[in-house]
Amino acid sequence: MTLHQRLIFPFLLALLFLAGCAGQAPTLTNFAINMDRKKANLERHEIDLPDGLHYAYLAGGKGEVLMLLHGFGGNKDNFTRVAGGLTKDYRVIIPDHVGFGESTHLPDGDYTPAAQAKRLHAFAQALNIKDVHLGGNSMGGQIAMAYAELYRDEVKSLWLLDPSGIWEAPKSEFAEIYLKTGKNPLIVRNEDEFANVVKFVMSDPPFAPRPVLNTMAQERIKNADLEEKIFQQIVNDPSMETRIKDLPIPTLIVWGTEDRVIHPGTADILHKLLPNSKVIMLEDTGHMPMLEQPGTTAWDYVRFRKNYVAKLPAPSPQAAK
Repeated sequence: MTLHQRLIFPFLLALLFLAGCAGQAPTLTNFAINMDRKKANLERHEIDLPDGLHYAYLAGGKGEVLMLLHGFGGNKDNFTRVAGGLTKDYRVIIPDHVGFGESTHLPDGDYTPAAQAKRLHAFAQALNIKDVHLGGNSMGGQIAMAYAELYRDEVKSLWLLDPSGIWEAPKSEFAEIYLKTGKNPLIVRNEDEFANVVKFVMSDPPFAPRPVLNTMAQERIKNADLEEKIFQQIVNDPSMETRIKDLPIPTLIVWGTEDRVIHPGTADILHKLLPNSKVIMLEDTGHMPMLEQPGTTAWDYVRFRKNYVAKLPAPSPQAAK
C-alpha cells in the first residue's frame, strides 16, 4: 500500500477543504510528497541498467549506504518520513522495486524475492555501491533477506520491519481471510478498496481527506493485475527459514504488535534463526512502523547501528560464505 500522506501537512489539508474540489487533490498530494522529500533531504533520481531495466529512486544524505525496500503494493515514498531521521547519518537510497511505482513493469517477469534481489544488486553496482546496509518492510524485508543470503559478504546489516517470507509463522488475520475466501485484501481495484487497505495495514492510520486517498489509489488500481501475479510468486516462494538460518549479519527486527497482515509472533522465529539479531516490538502499531511511528523507528535504528552494529567484530571469511 502507498500511504504517502502521513506526509500531508495540516495547512495543505485545510487548503484542500477550502478548495472544495476533488480536482485539486492530485496537485496538492504531489506538492506534499515533494515537500516531505525535501524535508528528509531526499531527491528523486532515475537510472537505466545495462539490461534495459529502469529504476526510479530517492537518494540523500552522507555516510555508509542504507538501502530501504518498500513492501507489496508500496513505493519509494513509504520510507520518506522515516528517512528524515536517517539522512544526517547515512546515505539513504530508496528504489521503487521493478513492478511498482515508477520503475520498469514486466508483465510476465520473475518477481520472486531472489530475482528482485539480483536486480537490486545490479542496481547497486550501477551506483558503484559495493557494501550496503539493507532495510525492508513486508515484501521488501523478504527481498532484503534474499539479498543477504545471495550476497552475504556485501551486506553489513539488516533492518527487517514486519517482513514476509516466514511461512511457518502463526497465521495472521490476513492469512485467515486469504485461506478462507481466496481473496487478497491487499489488492486494490477501486478507491473504496484502497481506503480499506489503509485501515487494514495500520493500527491508527493518519487522517487524510478522501480526495487525497482517491488520488493515491490510482497507482494501485492501474497495477492491480500485475500485483495479482506478483503476489502469487511471493507466496509460492519457499520459506526464507532454511536460507537465512544462522546468517551472522547483525539484524534489527521491528514488529508492530497490532500487525494484521503478518503475525507478530514471526519476530520470535526470526530472532531464533538469526544469531546476531535484536527485536523491538512497537505497541499500538500495525504493519508499517516506518509510516506509523517514523520518529521512533528512525531513532531505534540509529541506536542499533551505533550501539550494536558498530561494536560487533567483523565476521570471519568463513562466516561470510
